[in-house]
Amino acid sequence: MKILERYFVAGLLIVLPLSISIYLLLAIFKFLDGILGRYINGYLKSEFGFFIPGIGIIGGVILILVVGFFSYLLSKNALPAIEGWFLRFPGARLIYLPIKQIITFIFSKKEGAFKKVVLVQYPSKGIWSIGFMTNESFREAEEAAGAKLVHVLIGSTPSPWSGYFILVPKDEVKYLDISVEEGMKLILSGGITKPS
Repeated sequence: MKILERYFVAGLLIVLPLSISIYLLLAIFKFLDGILGRYINGYLKSEFGFFIPGIGIIGGVILILVVGFFSYLLSKNALPAIEGWFLRFPGARLIYLPIKQIITFIFSKKEGAFKKVVLVQYPSKGIWSIGFMTNESFREAEEAAGAKLVHVLIGSTPSPWSGYFILVPKDEVKYLDISVEEGMKLILSGGITKPS
């Protein structure tokens, strides 16, 4: 029985992560393909009697490339004018601007979204939380607090991207000598996997 139990656990450690990964990848594929795919495949099915799995993702990539190409062709005044027109719609400013800032920051070639992995006392003194330093603080906050502050995102398990954004006095932040990737793994696993 002990040998069978050992084989079962060894098999489970291989099969379970593999099957969950495949399931999640297929779910993401289905979701992304469904955004444009339902319209393209609906047309193909009604006109030609067949559909192509993945055509929505291919169509989305082509659309993004075409928009990117035309953004280089348009004059520098045209894009802000189009953006300004879009922002006149009710609620567009509240949604579009923060999303644009986040995406621009994430895909910026200058630096990553998370600069360093830090340790801060949060939610109260004596309780330490792992976080990511995202930026130095802005002047108004530092003047109001009377101290140098840093932006820290306290990631939540299992999604380090969601969590709490806090401003912490710079002298109360402990910088950890681990990579951002190791910090992500630590939070994703709920502390099960430790940095090497």
